[in-house]
Amino acid sequence: MAGQQFQYDDSGNTFFYFLTSFVGLIVIPATYYLWPRDQNAEQIRLKNIRKVYGRCMWYRLRLLKPQPNIIPTVKKIVLLAGWALFLFLAYKVSKTDREYQEYNPYEVLNLDPGATVAEIKKQYRLLSLKYHPDKGGDEVMFMRIAKAYAALTDEESRKNWEEFGNPDGPQATSFGIALPAWIVDQKNSILVLLVYGLAFMVILPVVVGSWWYRSIRYSGDQILIRTTQIYTYFVYKTRNMDMKRLIMVLAGASEFDPQYNKDATSRPTDNILIPQLIREIGSINLKKNEPPLTCPYSLKARVLLLSHLARMKIPETLEEDQQFMLKKCPALLQEMVNVICQLIIMARSREEREFRAPTLASLENCMKLSQMAVQGLQQFKSPLLQLPHIEEDNLRRVSNHKKYKIKTIQDLVSLKESDRHSLLHFLEDDKYEEVMAVLGSFPYVTMDIKSQVLDDEDSNNITVGSLVTVLVKLTRQTMAEVFEKEQSICAAEEQPAEDGQSDASKNKAKGGWQQKSKGPKKMPKSKKKKPLKKKPAAVPLPPAKQQKQKQANGVVGSEAVVKEEEDDISDKGSESEEEETNRDSQSEKDDGSDRESEREQDEKQSKDDEAEWQELQQSIQRKERALLETKSKITHPVYSLYFPEEKQEWWWLYIADRKEQTLISMPYHVCTLKDTEEVELKFPAPGKPGNYQYTVFLRSDSYMGLDQIKPLKLEVHEAKPVPENHPQWDTAIEGDEDQEDSEGFEDSFEEEEEEEEGDD
Repeated sequence: MAGQQFQYDDSGNTFFYFLTSFVGLIVIPATYYLWPRDQNAEQIRLKNIRKVYGRCMWYRLRLLKPQPNIIPTVKKIVLLAGWALFLFLAYKVSKTDREYQEYNPYEVLNLDPGATVAEIKKQYRLLSLKYHPDKGGDEVMFMRIAKAYAALTDEESRKNWEEFGNPDGPQATSFGIALPAWIVDQKNSILVLLVYGLAFMVILPVVVGSWWYRSIRYSGDQILIRTTQIYTYFVYKTRNMDMKRLIMVLAGASEFDPQYNKDATSRPTDNILIPQLIREIGSINLKKNEPPLTCPYSLKARVLLLSHLARMKIPETLEEDQQFMLKKCPALLQEMVNVICQLIIMARSREEREFRAPTLASLENCMKLSQMAVQGLQQFKSPLLQLPHIEEDNLRRVSNHKKYKIKTIQDLVSLKESDRHSLLHFLEDDKYEEVMAVLGSFPYVTMDIKSQVLDDEDSNNITVGSLVTVLVKLTRQTMAEVFEKEQSICAAEEQPAEDGQSDASKNKAKGGWQQKSKGPKKMPKSKKKKPLKKKPAAVPLPPAKQQKQKQANGVVGSEAVVKEEEDDISDKGSESEEEETNRDSQSEKDDGSDRESEREQDEKQSKDDEAEWQELQQSIQRKERALLETKSKITHPVYSLYFPEEKQEWWWLYIADRKEQTLISMPYHVCTLKDTEEVELKFPAPGKPGNYQYTVFLRSDSYMGLDQIKPLKLEVHEAKPVPENHPQWDTAIEGDEDQEDSEGFEDSFEEEEEEEEGDD
């Protein structure tokens, strides 16, 4: 009887297969994800952008002061050791012999397949004489030879070999366990149990517990849950936060508290240096007792942030703490924006008057503070201070110029090259070129807006309570690209004007005789009027002559009168026929024009339907791409003179009502804008019909003075009444009627057949 047999790997060959697969499953993915990036590629990238970003703090910290990091080296050593182990195990596996081989009696007897019985017997005699135990041969080999001889000569053994692969019939199925036998040996049982207990009862629970304890303290954006709770409390408490209050709340994050974040440091020298900075900054209220905003760690973070915004020189011992605090600011401000949006949604969903939503000014102040923190500027400072080599003293020469009033980055870029060079004459040539390179790298984003109601018959008709979808297409270019095009267009337009002026001057230079030789102005052909041709009027005869003519004519005159009357009647008949034909042709033309208008309407309707269908398909494709694609958040590096970390260009896009100071759609954080990006903003239409004026805002989280604003006009109509009957709803009823008609027809047909049979 065939059965099953389980056995451990005594030789250890199967265990090598298992170990090779296990090591390969770990080493290959680990190499893909953990192998350090090529440092040469990063150095080449930094070298290419040095002309523009060479003066940025983050660039100098990365390039000029590279910190020795041993982690990439350790990663490489561990991964290379893993690959060495994997290759060694693969080599061992390739050298192991196969333990299982298919039984072949011809190979045992050293015969070719298909040998005759005589050849088999002859070979058996020769091998028996050689391996017989009585003659000093190998007993095991002799048993194999006898078994092979029986498999080829005995009918039952041959049948078992052909069916089951063994002359003895079906054998027990053997399952090998890919573990060496010494693991289950009684001598090693205590050691094995200790290893299992240490791995699964100590190491694994500690690793999982530490990971779980750390993960529950952070949100999905790697912000401490306690920080989110602090922001929620103070934003709800202070509905309208000005910039001073916002900085105070921002500094209360638990990320700056050494108790909750090990990276945050607190030094004994802080008790001396921080009060000195407070005296230099001034206007810091220390009387309020409002924990945690008045805790030492929060006060330190606030002072360091205010000194950064004022571009103050701080002691070297505090520079590292200031850099750590600034790196956390963009993510913390994004979390504060999320908190404000959540409170606005909660206030709209509740009908309680006590629950007041934060104001739009609080939200916009968060976005402005992000720009200020990245650029190291105070709220009302000029955006031109973001450029290199332009300080407070030089700024007065630029902004207070008599001829040019430069207030923004766009004003400076829109100047001609000669005017710009004369305006910045206080800069040397190399510094001027650097300013122009930085200025040309600044982003210029345009917005194309389209509002519609998706999943509706008339997508362009916005009704009360419908879900409005505003599709915003963002196109990013650099300042250099945009204004170079504008200057080339202006130059092309000025060239024809100059040509025209030169022609006019030439005409003026000509003498008066040249002008007199010209003939009178000719009227255009369209203005000439052709004279109307008049029929010649009949000259009347005198009465005597008329009488004589009548008498002379006699009968001939009467016949002529009759003919004239007949001609008049025929003329009238022909005129009536012409009128009838004209009426018929006019009616035919009217019918044709109606048909053409109907065709045009049908074609227009079909085109509108196709356009709506294409828009619907495009929206579905956008949603599918958004779900399937994962775009990189690395867009373009930000030029920031005093920010310690490389920052990417990100934007906030939202819709607001500036008149009512209310937020219409929640801000969308655009993190993947490289060249073009399409964003859908959705919000419910107003509850009353009428015309509404909204504004679409695009705010940068890194640059000051580059925000974009575009108006959005909505015409809201009354909602259509719900139809009681619809043609699509009658499909089932029509089907039932057709079925009843078919059943009645079948019944009548059967009755006719029965009558015909009765007549027969």
